[in-house]
Amino acid sequence: MQLGVVGLGRMGGNIARRLMQGGHACVVYDRDPKAVADVTKDGAQAAGDLKAFGDALTAPRTVWVMLPAGAPTDETIAALGEILQAGDAVIDGGNTFYRDDIRRAKALKPKGIGYVDVGTSGGVWGLARGYCMMIGGETATVERLDPIFKTLAPGAGDIPRTRRAKDADPRAVEGYIHAGPVGSGHFVKMVHNGIEYGLMQAYAEGFDILRNKDSDALPQDERYDLNLPDIAEVWRRGSVISSWLLDLTAQALAGDARLEAYTGAVADSGEGRWTVEAAIEEAVPADVLAAALFARFRSREEHTFGEKLLSAMRFGFGGHVETTDKG
Repeated sequence: MQLGVVGLGRMGGNIARRLMQGGHACVVYDRDPKAVADVTKDGAQAAGDLKAFGDALTAPRTVWVMLPAGAPTDETIAALGEILQAGDAVIDGGNTFYRDDIRRAKALKPKGIGYVDVGTSGGVWGLARGYCMMIGGETATVERLDPIFKTLAPGAGDIPRTRRAKDADPRAVEGYIHAGPVGSGHFVKMVHNGIEYGLMQAYAEGFDILRNKDSDALPQDERYDLNLPDIAEVWRRGSVISSWLLDLTAQALAGDARLEAYTGAVADSGEGRWTVEAAIEEAVPADVLAAALFARFRSREEHTFGEKLLSAMRFGFGGHVETTDKG
C-alpha cells in the first residue's frame, strides 16, 4: 500500500522506514528539512508542503499523522481535511486525548473522510521490534488499512501463546487490536501509559530502597552495600517481576550504576493525568496510578535516585530527555 506520513520525529520516521521495509510506499512531510532528508535517503518520496503531499498520494489516500498531541495535530488534521476527499482516511498515531478523536472524526465525516486513532507503543525501538497498536475507528476503514497495521506490528514472535477462545481475534497475538469505535484506541493506550507510570514507579522506589540500605541511619550490622547492576540483571532471569522495563533498568545501571547523567526530573506527557481523570469519572480507585503521577510532579522539585532511574528508563524505551518544565 501507499501511505503518507506527516511528522518524522523519533517515531514517525521509523514508522515510515518499517513500512518501506515491508514493501509499502511512503510519501513524507515534516517542517524540518533534515528529518525529511533522513527518511528520503531510505526510499521515501518527499513533499515540500501539505498540498504537494496530498497531490503525491493516490486515491483512496491514507495519511498517518505522528505529531505532538494538541494544537500541532489539530491544525494538521484540519488542514488535511481541506485537501483530502471522500474515501480518503486520516490516522492519528500520536498520544491524542480520546475525546479529541471523537471531535475530529465528527468534523471529517460530512466530507466522507475516514478517521482512525492508533495508540502506538514501541518508542525508539519500534523499527526493529515492531509497534504494539490499539486501534479505534469504523470497521470498514480499519479493515482496509490492515496491511499497514500488520506490517508495523511486532508479530507473534516467540512469546508463549495464551490459551484463548477459538473465535478470539488473531490480531491480538500479532501485536495489534481493533479496540472499538473512534477514540477507543487512544483510550486503551492512555490507560496503558497510566499503568506504565505505576510499573516504572514501583521499580524506581524498589531500587531506591536497595540503594539506601547502606545509610548511616541504620545499625552498622544492618547496612548492605548492594550491587544494583547485579540485582537488576538477576531479576531479569526467572523472576516474576521481569519485564522490558527491567531490561532497560539493567542496561542503564550497567552503564552508570550511580545514574549521574540524570537529574531525576521526570516529565509526564499527559496520558497519566487523563487516566487518573478517567478513573475519577468512572469512580474507579486508582491509588497506584495516581501516586505515580504525583511522584512525577514532585520529581521536578527534588531528585532521588529512584527518580533518576525513572529518567533512565524513559530515555531507554522512548529516547525521552529530561525536562526543566515544572508545569
